[in-house]
Amino acid sequence: WKLVFATCPPTSYCGGWLCFCIALIMIGCVTGFIGDLAELFGCSVGMPDQVTAITFVALGTSLPDTFASKAAAIGDDTADAAIGNVTGSNAVNVFLGLGLPWLMAGAYWDFGDHDQETFDEWSGLYWDSDSDYLKDLVKQGKVAFAVPAGSLGPSVTIFVVCACACIGLLYYRRVTYGM
Repeated sequence: WKLVFATCPPTSYCGGWLCFCIALIMIGCVTGFIGDLAELFGCSVGMPDQVTAITFVALGTSLPDTFASKAAAIGDDTADAAIGNVTGSNAVNVFLGLGLPWLMAGAYWDFGDHDQETFDEWSGLYWDSDSDYLKDLVKQGKVAFAVPAGSLGPSVTIFVVCACACIGLLYYRRVTYGM
């Protein structure tokens, strides 16, 4: 990997933007490669893709954050940086990990050229939806990105409550112990 990433140009070219863009492309390629390896491993041991994603891919994204938090905790007397790192990295993982695919799917469904077969399949799913918006789209002969509700709200709520509890604990410790 070091040899491949050594081809990334220095930050002095184009104000650092060339290095940033090429590094982003390289990270995307490595991510795709690791995802394929995880999928192949899961297939070889008979593990469903969902379980593979939750265990191995999530571990691969969280392990570097764990080491960074440990380094921050060792270097800081109050360990505030470690807690901030954990909260911030998880927030970025959640919001970029969900936001980017949703943005791409929304753009695909809004700007994509969909054939009659795609429309028939989509309208078959949403013609009797509870959403008036989706029903109107079916009547107009259009399609849109739709996600059945139900699973994201509780997860975001739990994350926000835990993040607020962490910040509250940091504040309490600072006020009480002066750290």
